[in-house]
This record gives sequence, C-alpha cells and structure tokens, in this order.
Amino acid sequence: MENNLLISIVNFIILLIAPFFVIGIIKKTKAFWGGRYGVSIMQPLWDFLRLFKKRRVISTTTSWIFSIAPIVVLTTTLCAGLFAPMIKGVSIVDVEAAFIIFSYVLGFGKFFALVGAMDTGSSFEGMGASREACFTTIIEPAFFIILASTIALSGNYNFSSITNLVQNWGSFGVLITIIAVIALLVMLLSECSRVPVDDPTTHLELTMIHEVMILDNSGVDLALCTWANGIKMVILMGLIANFIIPNDLSLALSGALFLLIIFVLALIIGTLESGIARFRMSHVFEFIFVMCSFALVVASLAAVKMFGV
Repeated sequence: MENNLLISIVNFIILLIAPFFVIGIIKKTKAFWGGRYGVSIMQPLWDFLRLFKKRRVISTTTSWIFSIAPIVVLTTTLCAGLFAPMIKGVSIVDVEAAFIIFSYVLGFGKFFALVGAMDTGSSFEGMGASREACFTTIIEPAFFIILASTIALSGNYNFSSITNLVQNWGSFGVLITIIAVIALLVMLLSECSRVPVDDPTTHLELTMIHEVMILDNSGVDLALCTWANGIKMVILMGLIANFIIPNDLSLALSGALFLLIIFVLALIIGTLESGIARFRMSHVFEFIFVMCSFALVVASLAAVKMFGV
C-alpha cells in the first residue's frame, strides 16, 4: 500500500514536470538534425514561467466561455492523467473501468477547447476548431476500441491490465502490443498537433489546426493551454510505455524503462518533424484512418483469442 502511494506521488510529479522536458527534447532533437545547437531542454519551462508574468489580452467579442476554457482544458487533462497508468502500471486513481472515465474526461476538455476557440467570433479559429473536431471524431472511437479490446482480454477492467498483454497472451499479446503501440503513436501525433498532422512552429492559414485554436490566448491562458497539451502528450506516451513494459519487473527497472521510452518517443517525434513535411489536409485523414484500421485489427485479434471465432 505504501509502495503504491509512493509510486502515485512520483507519477503525479512526472505528470506535472515531464511535459516541459519532453517538449525541450523534441526542440533539441530538431535543432540537432538542423545542424544547430538549439535552446536548452529547460527552455519550455522558462517560457511557461515567462507567460505567467504577462498580461492577458482578451477580445471584447468573447464571453466567459473563452475565459474559463484554458482552465477547464488543463483541469480535465490533469484529471484524465490521474486515471492513466504510469510507472509500474499504477494509476493515481484506480477504479473499475477507469479507461471509460479517462476517455470522457478528455473528451469534455476537448469540447471546451473547441467552444473556446469558436467563442472568439473568428472564422480563422472556427476553421481550426472544425478540423480538430473532425479528426477527433475519427480518433476517439478507434482509441476506445483499442483500450476496450486489450483490457477485455485480461478479464478485469482495470486500466493497468494493459501491462499484462505480453506476459499472459504470448504471441497474441506481442502482436496486439505492436499494433496498439503504432496506433497510439498515430494518435499521439494527431492529438498533440505534431508533424505530419500539424506543425506547432508555423502559422499557415491553410494547414493550421491546434495552433490557430489558441491564437487569441495570451499570458496565463496561453501557458495553461501549452501545459495541457504537453500533459496530454506525456499521458499518451505513458500508455505506449505500459503496453511495452512487462508488469513483473522491479520498481527501479520499470521506472527507468518508463522514462527511457518517453525519452525515445520524444526523440522519434523530433526526428519525424525534422525529416518529413506536414501532410496535405486531404492526406491527414488517410493517416488518421491508419489508427482506425489498426483498432479493428486489435479488436479482431482480441475476439479470436477470447471466443475462438
């Protein structure tokens, strides 16, 4: 019990602090591939603290929805992170069918992000919100199918059961793990607005998605939106890590592997953003549908293993 409490405290600290280091590693990797030294890995944290010192600039066309949207987005993302398994497959809040609560809490935050963007009255931000909503309606069902299928294999509906796939289901577990990890990587790139779906460093009207949604946010609001996006990235990286790391490892080894996988994923994202361009908008749908296809494959494999059909 005390061991789980200690792990939960460490997991919560990782949830709060790791986003800044992950974004810093991505920027450092992009600088390396570009032949530059780049900024410090700690720079995202300094930028976050600097934004807290700046004054908010709010349009007169906005309502209270725009004012509370960044707070709701951050709060729901943190709340969802409490249910997600991190080191050793331990969730800070461990309840039955936590993955359902996790999905709906993230969805509620996404809803406020969308209406907050539309509340500005800007057709530009409305365009970004429309694109974000369109992609989300494709991603979320696939995500839910993957989690429900893998968790159902274990016979219980605790979120942490995704760590037992390889141990309990042999070659089936290995195959499902590989497919699920690839699908979640597609979701990570899509939901966190990374290349090839979106590029957080450019402001091109024809291709912007997430960045245009927070274009009117400034000061503390912009800091909260950026932090929330980083936390979501760490949560999804944590899910990928838990699919890979067996549950029977020691706490020290499990924690080291967890942090290593997050570090490697940040390197992969930075390398992808340095090596490929953002897709045309029509091709983004094709990329996201890869996740849907893989989700159906995972569901089929789970059904074959459970029912022999």
